[in-house]
Amino acid sequence: MAEIKINCDRCKGCGLCIVVCPKKILQMSEDINQYGNPYAVCINENECIACCMCTKMCPDWAITVIDDKQLNLKQNVQS
Repeated sequence: MAEIKINCDRCKGCGLCIVVCPKKILQMSEDINQYGNPYAVCINENECIACCMCTKMCPDWAITVIDDKQLNLKQNVQS
């Protein structure tokens, strides 16, 4: 499992992340951002395998993937 963070205002709606996701858990939002663009959203974060293909493909660095190990460290620090 991983946590996917998408900065909707940085996303220009190119859809490259959707194309490269091996689990097909990203799709375009029906909403638009402040620039009038649709943006990517994750529809099933539990299926994410933290391959980071979406992050690597995004030309605007709008996506961050936090994998299990990073999530566990984050939770331990907050405890």
